[in-house]
Order: sequence, then C-alpha cells, then structure tokens
Amino acid sequence: MKRAPAPAKVNLALVVGPTRDDGKHEVLTVLQRIDFVDRIEFHEAATLTVEGFPGDTLVRAALEALARAAEIEPRWRVRIEKTIPVAAGLGGGSSDAATALRLANETLDQPLAPDALHRIAATIGADVPFFLADGPQLGSGDGSELELFNLPQDFWVVVLLPSGATKSSTADVYAAFDARDGAAGWDERRRAVLGALSSLDRARDLAALPSNDLASSPLADELRAAGAFRADVSGAGPALYGLFAQRRAAEAARRSLSRLGQTWLAAPAWYG
Repeated sequence: MKRAPAPAKVNLALVVGPTRDDGKHEVLTVLQRIDFVDRIEFHEAATLTVEGFPGDTLVRAALEALARAAEIEPRWRVRIEKTIPVAAGLGGGSSDAATALRLANETLDQPLAPDALHRIAATIGADVPFFLADGPQLGSGDGSELELFNLPQDFWVVVLLPSGATKSSTADVYAAFDARDGAAGWDERRRAVLGALSSLDRARDLAALPSNDLASSPLADELRAAGAFRADVSGAGPALYGLFAQRRAAEAARRSLSRLGQTWLAAPAWYG
C-alpha cells in the first residue's frame, strides 16, 4: 500500500489568448502548489477500482491511459480522501490524477520515463502535468508546457470558497471569455506577466502580476482589505486566494473572512 498527498494549486497569474488550431486557448499562467491536500491511498489489485469520491473521472482516465501505454491490465485500487473542494479552480481533480499516475508508474516493472508520463498527463487535463513537476511553474501553450520558475516562497495563502458559489463548466467559462472578446490585448498582458516575473525580488512583488483573465470576484477586495498584498480568483474559480506576508495576519484574515464562506490557511509547497 502506498499513500501520498495530492496538493492544491493557485494560479498566481492567468492570462488567456486566442484559440489555437487544436481548439484550445493560448494561456500563460504562474502555477504554485500549496499544502492544502487530498490524500491518495494506492494498492495493487485484481482490477481497477477508484473509491472515496464517486464523481471521479480523471484518476480512472489517467490510470487507464497509463495501462495502455505500458501494455498491461490496470490492476490497481485507489482511494481518494477529498479535502480540496471540487470544481473550485484549485486543481484538486488534476492533482489526484497526477498523484495516482505517479504511484501507479512506480509499480511497473519498467516505469515510464518522466517525459512519457508528462505526455499521458497532458491528455487527461492541462493542469495534470504541473502536479508531476516540482516547484512553481510557468505554464504556456495550453498550460501544459512547463518551465520551472524560482518564485519567492515566503508567504502565506488564505483560500476562500464563497458561500453558495458554483462554477460554470470550463467550456462555458471559455465561451464567455470569447463572447466578450477576451483575447484582445493578449500580447500586452502576456508581456505584463513576463515583465513582472523578470523583476521579482520578494514575495510582495507578486502584487504586480496582472489579474485573472477568466474570472473575477468582488471578494478579492475583501481579501485585500484584510491585509493580502495580492488577491485574485484561482483558475476559472470560484475559489479565491490572498497572499499574506505574515502567518498571524493570514490566520486573522482567515477567521474574519469565514463569514463569507469556507476558508483555509496554507503555505507554498515545492512538491507533492
């Protein structure tokens, strides 16, 4: 039996461009893993079963794809212990899939090389490859082309899931983006992200990153009023994050913002 954490992520920046030839959108995103985790319990078994989260599709798809690539039968039993809220923009499902993929690969007589595992992960979802990589990453292309970026890690993260918040499907979020001609100014916003990253010296400099192109929330102002030096929606939402310089201030903000929904305190994590 193997057991491993499957951490959440926040998008410290997310700018979106035009539609690519493959139907996906160009993106540039800064991905940061945090120590807010699901747990994956993994056993070898007679058949493939996924337990603990009836809504799972990604873990099963990832393990079936791995088995096909390795030319074996998928003989694993996985139990998912969910903590990360579902469909919140925090990448919980993608992280679960990547963690299960890594654990399953370790059981193979001839484990797949990292680049082969990355290719499988990219077929499951654009965020899945990120969770196979260590450290903060700059994601480009459809988000699955990754480059390690050595960001400051000396900050605290308050995650807020607003009460009653629901997430539209990813397809609907992108359709709304296209309907408002969101890709206009893509080159300028992309340069703004790269420019802000090039001048990073301390965690507070992350405040210079442009805001999320896909989703926004007035509750970001509440996080800033509570002391966050940067606050935004993560991914396509509806979860928000606020970055704080001191743990005491972050914990105080988490408590005060709990009137608005569920809140969690987390720290940056380098790997799962």
